[in-house]
Amino acid sequence: MSRNSPVALWRRFLALPNDSRTKTLGVAFLVSLVAAIAVSTTSVALKSRQEAHVQAAREAKLAAMVATLPGLADVMRETGAQSLQTVIVAMDTGQIDPTKDAATFDFLTAQSDVTQSKPLAASDDPAKIGQRPNLAPVYILRGTEGLALVVLPVYGTGYQSTIRAYLALHGDLTTIAALSIYEQGETPGLGARITDPAWQALWSGKRTLDDQGEVTITVVRGAASTPTQVDGITGATRSTTGVTNLVQFWLGDLGYGPFLARLKAEEF
Repeated sequence: MSRNSPVALWRRFLALPNDSRTKTLGVAFLVSLVAAIAVSTTSVALKSRQEAHVQAAREAKLAAMVATLPGLADVMRETGAQSLQTVIVAMDTGQIDPTKDAATFDFLTAQSDVTQSKPLAASDDPAKIGQRPNLAPVYILRGTEGLALVVLPVYGTGYQSTIRAYLALHGDLTTIAALSIYEQGETPGLGARITDPAWQALWSGKRTLDDQGEVTITVVRGAASTPTQVDGITGATRSTTGVTNLVQFWLGDLGYGPFLARLKAEEF
């Protein structure tokens, strides 16, 4: 056996004294290498399972929100609707993309992938998201009498975090059924109060458009005085402004506006 063969070198390494610096460093390196391989292998092996858990959690939140929408049980009973249909919408045109599988479409990845998104000018970006995905999922509830509910996943920047929510519209597409904020990192006790059920319930029944058809739904300081206003939260002005901005953006022309226009014209 050659003195420079891997086996011979390994035997010489093991024969070194335990207090040898070479052996100490070598063992430390080998332990680190094995640990790194184990972590990497486990991460790769479990990635699909982790992604499945994340997706399941996201769907569970959506189902929970839909289940608690005011009057949804009556809507489903009256319309005969049984489940939500998920479609993937091309944001620029408002058309449904039939080539995309809603079950495998990754909306989170699309938000940060420059090849799947469109950069936004600051003047067009009140939600401060930087870039808007080219495609986005929409959840549609139909019944025997037609469109009953549309649920839009929306997000934007608050005071110190990204705020993510589901915005549900009634079948007229201008009346809010519910706003459910499911992810945020705002200041505890202040901005984080945007997740209070009582405040989110204030959005139900509000109108998104004014008489001229402009998106004017907004959170105001103090008490609301019009159908397009929502009561503000004392001490959480920046966070509630972030909610206003993200809702207005996603209902506008660069958001779901083109899709809602097509849906209202019953092109789908």
